[in-house]
Amino acid sequence: MAIFQVDLLSGGKLVKRTVDAPDEASARQRCMVSGETVTVLAVKRRAGIVPWSRQPKFPLGLFLQELSTLLDAGLVLIEAIEALRDKAESEKGLRAVLDELVARMREGQAFSMALAQQPSIFPPLLVATVEASEGSGQLPIALRRFQHYETRLEQIRKRVSGALVYPAVVMAVGAAILLFMLFFVVPRFSAVFESINEPPATAVVMLWWAGLVQQHGMVLLAGLAGLAVATVALVRTQHARRTFLNVLWRTPRLREICHLFVLSRFYRTVGLLLAGGTAAIDALELAGRLLPAPYLPRLERSLGDLRAGQSLSDVLTAQNLTTPVAERLLRVGERSGELGEMCEKIAHFHDGTLDRAIEVFSKLFEPILMLGIGALVGAIVLLLYLPIFELASSIS
Repeated sequence: MAIFQVDLLSGGKLVKRTVDAPDEASARQRCMVSGETVTVLAVKRRAGIVPWSRQPKFPLGLFLQELSTLLDAGLVLIEAIEALRDKAESEKGLRAVLDELVARMREGQAFSMALAQQPSIFPPLLVATVEASEGSGQLPIALRRFQHYETRLEQIRKRVSGALVYPAVVMAVGAAILLFMLFFVVPRFSAVFESINEPPATAVVMLWWAGLVQQHGMVLLAGLAGLAVATVALVRTQHARRTFLNVLWRTPRLREICHLFVLSRFYRTVGLLLAGGTAAIDALELAGRLLPAPYLPRLERSLGDLRAGQSLSDVLTAQNLTTPVAERLLRVGERSGELGEMCEKIAHFHDGTLDRAIEVFSKLFEPILMLGIGALVGAIVLLLYLPIFELASSIS
């Protein structure tokens, strides 16, 4: 998704606007749909010290919190957004986004439609939540509900990423120790065996490595650095991410943790939409955008059965998109008419199960990782001292 700077004629006046669109044709089409004439259209350079620097992230959670507070205080929606825009005088990126919202709403567009014009900043889920609440006058409640939803998802992401911090640190320290021993300790230790006419076989290996480091040490280090950079670049590609996810889904214990995470996010999203007044089929379609590829065929079959008149609990259970607890809570929600609230309870229940699963996995994985790194370091130490033992045995 690119950001385009557009000069256009609107109501006989020349105005500037920023438009999010995948390409120039789409950006021009969006302006023409609004009845405006495009005069100049160019890709907008992102703010930053260097051309490839990232644009500061829009503080969506803070924006929703402040907007709902102003609406509760009695301000009209467009006045509340203008107040937030004026407050962000020193933040050009934030002000440009809010300027775009105000301009769209001044033209008569609904708030949800104005949000939809900037999809890289305002997700479709927020647009659907706002659209469902505009007719009921419950916009502040819907904004707070979505903010709570985003906060809960962020907490889950931090718990998952936090569980990976310690293993990553251990692996980094282990790699540093291995490099230090291979490039500093082994070459110096091998000097002990240089004067021996017939060194042991293990000493020959050490002498070969020491000679390689002395002659081509910088080349080896540059090669390792290049390999590290290439690995990081490869990891950031879509193909590598798909491969990594496939490995996760095929690993038994990790597959269970991923399944819990997917279900927790799915039910929290469905609950948010149902509580805001979105129909069940539309809620499932929107929430389905967050599902990974292995779940999409099951979701499509669920939607087909739901359109055929089956209940939500039946179709999700049939496609293995529930757990035993989730199935029972869904049936309770269908009987009581509180399906959105029950979906939120399902997500909360799965959050607790996910926390425990991550904790158990960490306790199992961390010792195994320590043993692996210890074995590598121990192998190098053994390589250092084994020639001495061989010499001692030959002398005796």
